[in-house]
Amino acid sequence: MSAGTEERTRAQEAAARPESEPVRHASVIPYWQAVGAIVWKDLRAELRSRELVNSMLLFTLMTVMVFSLAMELNANARQNIVAGVLWVTVIFAGLLGLGRSLAAEKDRGSLDALLLAPIDRSALFFGKMIGNLLFVWVVGLMLLVLLTVLFNITMVKPLIALIVLLGTLGFTTIGTLLSSMTVHARAREALLPIVLMPAVLPVLMPAVRATTAVLNEMPTSEWVPWVRWLALADVLFLFAAYLLFDYVVEE
Repeated sequence: MSAGTEERTRAQEAAARPESEPVRHASVIPYWQAVGAIVWKDLRAELRSRELVNSMLLFTLMTVMVFSLAMELNANARQNIVAGVLWVTVIFAGLLGLGRSLAAEKDRGSLDALLLAPIDRSALFFGKMIGNLLFVWVVGLMLLVLLTVLFNITMVKPLIALIVLLGTLGFTTIGTLLSSMTVHARAREALLPIVLMPAVLPVLMPAVRATTAVLNEMPTSEWVPWVRWLALADVLFLFAAYLLFDYVVEE
């Protein structure tokens, strides 16, 4: 009787084992190793094709040229709007990159494979987000050089580079999350800017204010609160994206 009970117990344990395996299987690959592998994959793909960065840089150059020609005769207007030109260009150039981030995986059919990989899905999000952040921040730094040359205003400053980093961090965080939400939509290229622009306002507003205050050499008390607000918005966006990404990518 005890032998039969033991056999039944073993059978129940064997039947229950496959159900618990996927939970353990999700941590087969170390978390940050998976994030690094995804970032490296995106960087290698971009270094081979140069499609994304080239299109972003071309858009950036054309936009800055248009603004420079429009403000050619008005030096005061240049000084007042240069921060707005910087962030409008960064946002719209970044949209090109964010739109291609997960859409390229979807078109190649590799998005489903990434979602089925034995990693935490938030690692997929952080890998994609860090890749997007690198692309957009590099374009933003090059934009500072362009604005310095064409607008004759010194934009290449460490503090402005830091503000650009914080601003692009919040932008790419919420942008990557919303891009994963719209990747399955038929009109994803048109839908992404519509849903992203209102969501990015908590990052865009303090970024513009902080950049303007630094360029005008205002006292520290004028721009530090905006930088703190920008950092707080980045933290909130990162936390929200970490919690929501798993639900967003579910079809």
